[in-house]
Amino acid sequence: MSKADPGLIDALLALIEDMLSECALRPVVLGICGAQGSGKSTVASALADRLEQAGVACAVLSLDDLYLPKPAREELAREVHPLLATRGPPGTHDIALGIEVLDALRAAEPTALPRFDKARDDQADPASWSRVEGQCQVLLFEGWCVGAVPQDEAELARPVNDLEAREDADGVWRRFVNTALAGSYQALFARIDRLVLLAAPGFDVVFDWRVQQEDELRAARPDGTGIMSRAEVARFVQHYERITRHVLAEMPSRADLLVRLDRQRKPVTIGGHA
Repeated sequence: MSKADPGLIDALLALIEDMLSECALRPVVLGICGAQGSGKSTVASALADRLEQAGVACAVLSLDDLYLPKPAREELAREVHPLLATRGPPGTHDIALGIEVLDALRAAEPTALPRFDKARDDQADPASWSRVEGQCQVLLFEGWCVGAVPQDEAELARPVNDLEAREDADGVWRRFVNTALAGSYQALFARIDRLVLLAAPGFDVVFDWRVQQEDELRAARPDGTGIMSRAEVARFVQHYERITRHVLAEMPSRADLLVRLDRQRKPVTIGGHA
C-alpha cells in the first residue's frame, strides 16, 4: 500500500474523535491489527499526519519495535525451542517494555519510544529512540497480532503448515507462543481503547505482500543487508500463519472497525462488526 485510502483515514479519525472527549486526561490508544504487508505502517503514518495537522498530539508505536534483543531470543532458542530465534511470534517481544511505555504516556511523563533495527535484527541504540514530551492525546499502536487472543489448547494439536510439521512436531513452540499470548500480551492489549482490523482476503496473499516489501527494501538498500529471498520469505511467513488465520477467523466479530482489504490492499468495506 503506497498511499493510505482517504476514506479509511476519515473513518479512523471519526473513531478517534468519539473517544477524545472520554479520554481527556490520558491518550486514546488505537490498536491497528493486520497481517504482514497489509499496510498498517502506511495507515498509521497517514493517520498521524492528519491528527497532527488538526493539532492533536500523536505518537506511533509498532509491536515490531518491542522485539527482544537478539541475544535474548537466542537464549530462548537454546532453552525453549530453536524457532524462537526468529522474531515475530508472541514470546519474542519485550512486553514489559511495551506496558511501561503505554503507562508512561498515560501519566504524561517524558517517554522514549523503542525502535528495532530489522537490518541488524536487533534493538536500535536507545540513544536513537524518539521521545514524547508532554501529554500525548492519541497513541497509534500497530502490529500483526495486536489485540489477538490465544487459541484453545485442542486447536494446537494439528500443524497448520510444513514449518510446524517438520520443526515443531511435538508442538513445544506453538504451545509456548500460545501461552505467551494468553499471558502478558493480554495485559498489554487491555490498554487498547479501540481495535481496528485490516483484514486480508486470506492468508495466501501474505506471501505476495511480504515479497513486495522485500523488493521495496532491495530497491532502497542496494547492499541487500537484511533482505530475504523468496524462499526465505516463504519459510518466514509460516511463523505467523497460525495466529494470522486465527485473527482473520475470530477478530472480525469484535473489532471496533473492520476493514476488509482486496489483494491490492484497497479497502473493500469499512464498517463495524462482521
